[in-house]
Amino acid sequence: MQVNETVSDGLKREFQISVPAADIEAKVDARLEDLKGKVKLNGFRPGKVPAGHLKRLYGRSVAAETVDELIRTTNTQIFTERNLKLATEPKITMPTEEKEVEDILSGKADLTYTVAVEVVPPIELADFKSFEVEKPVADVSDADVEESIKRVADANRAFTEKAAGAKAESGDRVVVGFKGTIDGVAFEGGTGEDIPVQIGSNTFIPGFEDQLVGIAAGETRTLKVTFPANYASDTLAGKAAEFETTASKIESPVDTAIDDEFAKSLGLESLDKLKEAARERLVAEFAGATRQRVKRHLLDRLDETHKFDAPPSLVDEEFKLMWNSIQQEMASSGKTFADENTTEEAAQEEYRKIADRRVRLGLVLSEIGEKNKISVTDDEIGRAVIERARSMPGREKEVWDFYRSNPQALAQLRAPIYEDKVVDFILELAKVTEKKVSKEDLYKDEDEKAA
Repeated sequence: MQVNETVSDGLKREFQISVPAADIEAKVDARLEDLKGKVKLNGFRPGKVPAGHLKRLYGRSVAAETVDELIRTTNTQIFTERNLKLATEPKITMPTEEKEVEDILSGKADLTYTVAVEVVPPIELADFKSFEVEKPVADVSDADVEESIKRVADANRAFTEKAAGAKAESGDRVVVGFKGTIDGVAFEGGTGEDIPVQIGSNTFIPGFEDQLVGIAAGETRTLKVTFPANYASDTLAGKAAEFETTASKIESPVDTAIDDEFAKSLGLESLDKLKEAARERLVAEFAGATRQRVKRHLLDRLDETHKFDAPPSLVDEEFKLMWNSIQQEMASSGKTFADENTTEEAAQEEYRKIADRRVRLGLVLSEIGEKNKISVTDDEIGRAVIERARSMPGREKEVWDFYRSNPQALAQLRAPIYEDKVVDFILELAKVTEKKVSKEDLYKDEDEKAA
């Protein structure tokens, strides 16, 4: 076998490989000999089929299988010997002329092909013990707990009917019936009866709730609205509609007494237990925000300390995924690049930089994990699937079956677990310093802080 490296340009490599016909024929004969003891043909006893007859029947298919296997094993050998880590699947160029192919399969000609790949550059890892990481920590105050419970109370408050002739105000709940039309024609899903609408909740089509301000029970109004461009129904998205709406009841909210009875209505023993539960939830939320800030800072440090050329094909692939998502989002929202104070060219340049960073960080994290034998166990994947199933009550089996039959979806679950394990490994080596901050600073966006 002869191997010649024909291209070595940046991260691109190309090899021309030639495998002698005699080597292929020897492997074909060996496979046919193995097949001889297994195949059953009418008129022949097991293991007594003449080699020539067997070759006439199966020679071409066995030769094709042999060539495929030779290419795979040869490529693996080439990459292993040269210590090449592939960024892309090998691109193999084979002879295409019918006579050339036939001569190779019949053992009359050597197999000559080229294989082109893009490789991952060598990555020299930083000394993580030199990393200094600031860990922002916010304490949960009594005021935070009270505010959290008040939000729960507001979400669960009752309503009482207003006196006859009373007008609806912001915050009130209006029970309505309506008939919707587009260009005078009724549309599917545009009719409703006894529908409670809380003014200011922003749960209906934009503009619908606002036009209910001042309405009284028994009054009918025609509300004019436009469905959002990203509305779930393509037939309604972006369309102007009119709703003939009649109010049957106007209700005002009643302040909920935050006491033991309220706590019991939520399934807890007392107000003290409710406060404990609220505090525990806030502690977990604050810890999650702290984790995200630390992780973001750590990824920034990895980006700063690991500068190398990312494989262009991986960057292109990442950029295309991001750009397709951006285009879909803008199309659904009806926005333009001018609305974002930029141009399409400038936006593409910015997102290509982000794609390059993502690819490089992914390669760095992978290198750290590989060199330090960090892996994700089946138990960890299983727990992640269970958590995902629990988040969708009533559909647990559907979620479980989906992941069991979808390896790609499992891989998407594995990626963040792996990333977090690598991050934890680095944090164990780095110098981490806690810094007390306010809740507002903990949740403040980094760009906002820098402004």
